[in-house]
Amino acid sequence: MKDSSPLQPLTLTVHSMQPPDLGNPAEAARRRTRAGRLRMLLVLAVCAAPVVASYLAFYVVRPEGRSNYGTLVDPARHWPAALPLATLSGDPVAPAGLAGQWLLVAVGPAVCAQGCEQRLLMQRQLREMLGRERDRLDKLWLVTDGAPVAPTLRRALEAVPATTILRVPPEALAQWLQPAVGQQLVDHLYLVDPKGRWVLRWPAQPDPARVRRDIDRLLRASSSWDRAGR
Repeated sequence: MKDSSPLQPLTLTVHSMQPPDLGNPAEAARRRTRAGRLRMLLVLAVCAAPVVASYLAFYVVRPEGRSNYGTLVDPARHWPAALPLATLSGDPVAPAGLAGQWLLVAVGPAVCAQGCEQRLLMQRQLREMLGRERDRLDKLWLVTDGAPVAPTLRRALEAVPATTILRVPPEALAQWLQPAVGQQLVDHLYLVDPKGRWVLRWPAQPDPARVRRDIDRLLRASSSWDRAGR
């Protein structure tokens, strides 16, 4: 039996919709700027984390009773951007060109006396003592006057692996490196990290084995972010 009731029309209910709140364009731009800055800070933090962790591992998280032999420079001192470095022939050298390697630094006049020669020899020995990590460390001699370097000494230092020899006025260098109390700038060996920061100073007439241990620990602590070569 068929249903004889009349068909009812289909009705639809349309609810009103609020237009999207576009807000203030200036405020939206400020929100985007803040978000962009937060993302940039996050990226910088991620990039810096390995460097920070390596220094914490060397200077803070240490087995009980173990300490560095050299004097820690705290905070580390970055070389001045305008440090007036030059080759022995007088060509200017930008400090940034030395970045990317650990630097074992000796300082002294061109007329290299016995103590100066001993420090330069110790530079070479310490680098070789590092074994397979030695390519991460460069030797740097900063000459503090304009006198000529003796040809025999220059040939010895330029033998592979060569020592980088640069001139720098002592008053400019004193704005960056500093000796221990009662000592002169030329009395020490200094360590500069691949970012151009002076981080350690060893005592005058240091024990090479203890200096080597300091360098070795720093190289191991920084192995996650530092590689040989610039």
